[in-house]
Amino acid sequence: MGECAVSRSRPVAEGERGNPLLKSLTPLIVDAGIPVALYYVLSDGFGFSTMAALGWSSVVPALRTVWDLVMSRSVNGLALLMLAVNAVGLALSAVAGDPRLMMAKDSGVSSVVGIAILLSVRTKRPLMTAGLKPWVTKGSAAGNAAWDRLMAGSERFRRAERRFSAIWGTALLTECVVKVIGAYTVPVHTMVWLGTVLTVVAVLAAMLIAGGSCADPMEKMVKAEVEAEVLVGAEVAVHSGVLTGDPGVARRRTGVVRNDGKMAGQL
Repeated sequence: MGECAVSRSRPVAEGERGNPLLKSLTPLIVDAGIPVALYYVLSDGFGFSTMAALGWSSVVPALRTVWDLVMSRSVNGLALLMLAVNAVGLALSAVAGDPRLMMAKDSGVSSVVGIAILLSVRTKRPLMTAGLKPWVTKGSAAGNAAWDRLMAGSERFRRAERRFSAIWGTALLTECVVKVIGAYTVPVHTMVWLGTVLTVVAVLAAMLIAGGSCADPMEKMVKAEVEAEVLVGAEVAVHSGVLTGDPGVARRRTGVVRNDGKMAGQL
């Protein structure tokens, strides 16, 4: 049901509160959970035909994608791709009038997005980086600067970035194959919830594997880079204080002590 639930993350402001896991799973709930519930409500509760129930329940993920694009006020290539593929799939399904084709349409979304993600791995900007970077840097200026330095000077960091997208692309393609087989072998009424289960499994597997092997190490590298930059700045400030003969210069430039006597911790 619905399009593949790939989280389109936004930068996280420093000090922003909330449960990160809940925020990450919200798109999955909207894209997978709500359409399934709506399908059964429309088909069993209101007597809609299978085609009508599938069609109306597929509108929810599309509307969420449009909402995300409007609220972010930026062009997100992955979100636009998912919206376009979902719209084409809905149109083809409506013309054909085949509920199984409509079920397979969801797999088409996953396959196109998965292939696009895998192809983007060979470029300088893998598609999943749009969601990976804010998570790794926490949206801070220092984190973003550290990311840019590591991208320019660390092959290990660049490999992890590419591997993150490769894992997601592979997970989506695998989900696609399994769901296409199910769409034409399993009863439609059963495949509605089973397809969602497959999507949840694929997304959670990608989150765990890509998070543990890519995102976590990258986050640690960014943190270490930020701390190293702070130390370098402190050493430069101390050196400047020695040259001027005024130790207070070093304290002020390193932010060790402010006028109110509190620790500043920044340049």
